[in-house]
Amino acid sequence: MLSTQEAITGGFANPVLDAQTGFKTLMDCMARPGTVHAPDVCLAQPAPLNRMAALAALTLFDSDTPFWLDDPLHTDSIRDWIGFHTGATPAREKGTAHFAILQATDTVVDLAEFSTGTQEYPDRSATLILQVEGFAAEPAWLLSGPGIDGSVAFEPLGMPRDFLRFWDGNRNRFPCGIDIVFAAPQALAALPRSTRIDIPGSSNEVS
Repeated sequence: MLSTQEAITGGFANPVLDAQTGFKTLMDCMARPGTVHAPDVCLAQPAPLNRMAALAALTLFDSDTPFWLDDPLHTDSIRDWIGFHTGATPAREKGTAHFAILQATDTVVDLAEFSTGTQEYPDRSATLILQVEGFAAEPAWLLSGPGIDGSVAFEPLGMPRDFLRFWDGNRNRFPCGIDIVFAAPQALAALPRSTRIDIPGSSNEVS
């Protein structure tokens, strides 16, 4: 567990300016799916939470947004740090979490267990923050949909093998469905629920 002093000395170095930068960056990521942004912010966070996942948490979480941490990130220090700086509390189960921070691995929890909202209230779905190794220099994914002029090549590294199948089902639930923020150590990108993923020339194509 973090001491009070450790929690106080963490977080944004410049709370107002860094929070504004974080919010603008995340809005730009959602508005332009598949574009990679590297915001210039200074913050201190407990490992193994990476800087960009921490930025997303400090920007998005508040006392009304329960959050979920998957096993690699479910530590007292991370939980207490998020709680101290945002007022957010852990969700009792995945389905009630407004946000989740997950490590992108083949053993990641079932993403379909998080809330996709309802037809009446699609905005009550979860947003997942996926910690990734980085973004591919030669992406295999081709994204299209709202916010994209034609298509854009994009691919996060280290994704679960069944992610494309999951995303196919998620997109077909629109306007319900989850949104994803990809958090590499120094950069962010996003995948809103309305975005289509194709892999040209592959049988593993998502429609």
